[in-house]
Amino acid sequence: MKTKFHIAAAIALVLASTAHASGAHDHSPKHGGVVTEVKDMDYELVAKSSVVQLYLRDHGKKVDIAKATAKVTLLTGAEKQEVELKPAGDKLEAIGSFKVGPGTKAVAVVTVAGKPSTARFTLK
Repeated sequence: MKTKFHIAAAIALVLASTAHASGAHDHSPKHGGVVTEVKDMDYELVAKSSVVQLYLRDHGKKVDIAKATAKVTLLTGAEKQEVELKPAGDKLEAIGSFKVGPGTKAVAVVTVAGKPSTARFTLK
């Protein structure tokens, strides 16, 4: 009797963990940046001295950013720099000269389909 109970419990656990795993999505960086999740949306920030890029994924799928806007504030030490990002292919992007490095903090205010959201990052 106990054996049947243990088998049933084990099957229930396997089914529950499988259901949970299939509902999860991958939060790993796809473009070499830093990823943060806000309301089931992944924001990946790639910040280099000559370019700042922001990629958006909704449950692992690319987001239509054709009419999206974003402003990123970069905080490096005591220096603050605000950057406007514009749609560029599958990402929001700004090209210029940026002071970024390990420890730089960034705050992105992104508007997609009229809905604003804020994502925070710390560069590695």
